[in-house]
Amino acid sequence: MRRIDNGFYQSKEWKKCREAYYKKAGGLCERCLAIGIVKAGVIVHHKVYLTPENINEPAVSLNWNNLELLCAE
Repeated sequence: MRRIDNGFYQSKEWKKCREAYYKKAGGLCERCLAIGIVKAGVIVHHKVYLTPENINEPAVSLNWNNLELLCAE
């Protein structure tokens, strides 16, 4: 897997966004919760994958509508 983040995941903006989204989701995997399973979420995932073309667009990279909290499975 080729990394395209250029430091994005270490940025203050992403860390702040990720932490706030994690809290908003209650720390639970959103996909599991949707089917009645309660599991801890571990990764804030971008629904629309980040690419070199969109990684610097906050409407994609920092938009809560493009995020979901998922468990390890």
